[in-house]
Amino acid sequence: MEALRATYGDDASSDSDSEGSSPPTLPSKSKPQTEETPSTPLPPPPLSLLHPPNSLGSLDYLQTGQPSRLRSFPHIEGNYALHVYIPVLIPSVSKKEMGQFLKKVSSFVPALHVVDIDVPLDVLCKEENKLEQVALGREFHISLGRTVPIRVHQIDSVVTMLRQKLQFLKRYWIDFNKWEVFVNDDKSRTFLSLEVVTGGLTEITKQIQAVNEVYKLHNLPEFYKDPRPHISLAWALGDVSSSLKKVVEEETKTSGFRGSLQNRICTSKFGGIECKIGNKTYKICKSPDQ
Repeated sequence: MEALRATYGDDASSDSDSEGSSPPTLPSKSKPQTEETPSTPLPPPPLSLLHPPNSLGSLDYLQTGQPSRLRSFPHIEGNYALHVYIPVLIPSVSKKEMGQFLKKVSSFVPALHVVDIDVPLDVLCKEENKLEQVALGREFHISLGRTVPIRVHQIDSVVTMLRQKLQFLKRYWIDFNKWEVFVNDDKSRTFLSLEVVTGGLTEITKQIQAVNEVYKLHNLPEFYKDPRPHISLAWALGDVSSSLKKVVEEETKTSGFRGSLQNRICTSKFGGIECKIGNKTYKICKSPDQ
C-alpha cells in the first residue's frame, strides 16, 4: 500500500495543494528520455486499491455506502474528548429475550448498526448466538454529562473534582423499563435505546447534577435540563426516528415485551462511575460493594 502511494502520490491532498502541479511520471531506468521516448503520465490508481474494503481507515459514507463515525465537534490540536458515564453490563438472563426483540426490529429497519462496533444488526441476526454475544455481551454506558472537548491543563482538575463530588455513593439497582428512540443534537444519527424510568432514576439524576457542577466550574456545557438516562444499543444514520418508533411500538404490542413502571426489561447493578478523556479511562468511584 505504501509503495502504491509512493508511486502515484497522495491522492488525498487538497485541490489547492495539487493545483498547477504536473502528473507523476515514471522515469526510464535504461537511458535518458529523448523526443523519441516521451514520458507518459500514469493513469490515476483505482480508489479501491488506495482504500481497500477491509481498511481500518475512516470511511466516507457517500463513496462507500457504509456508515462512518461522525464527530460531534471538530478536532482541535490540544483538545481531548471528555465523557463521564456509568458502565452497564446486561445480565445473561435478559439477553435472549432482548435479542429476539432486536431481531424483529432489524428485520423492518435494516439500516440499524450495533453501537460502538458499527456492525450491521441484521448481519449479526443471521448467525446463531452472535447477536447475544456481540450486540448484548459488551459494556454499555449511561451518560452523566455531555461529551465535550477539554484542554490538557483541565484534565487533572476535572478528574479530581469529579472524584470529590462522587466519592460517597450507595449501592443501588438500575431498572431499564422502556424501549425508546432518541436522535442526537444535529439529527445525524438515530438511536434505539433502553430508558431508565423507575429504579435508579433518582440516584442517576443526582449524579448528573454533581457532574454538571464540575462542568460549570470548567466553563463546559451542562447536560440536558430534563435528562432521560438510557443505554443505546443500535443506531442508524440520519433522523429515522419516526419510522423506527412505529416499528418499536408495534413490536412491543405484539410481543408483549414493552416494559412498564411495574415490570422491567432488564436490571443492572450500579457498577461505579468512569471518566474517559481521550484514550485514557479514569475510575471516578467504584461500586459500593467492591
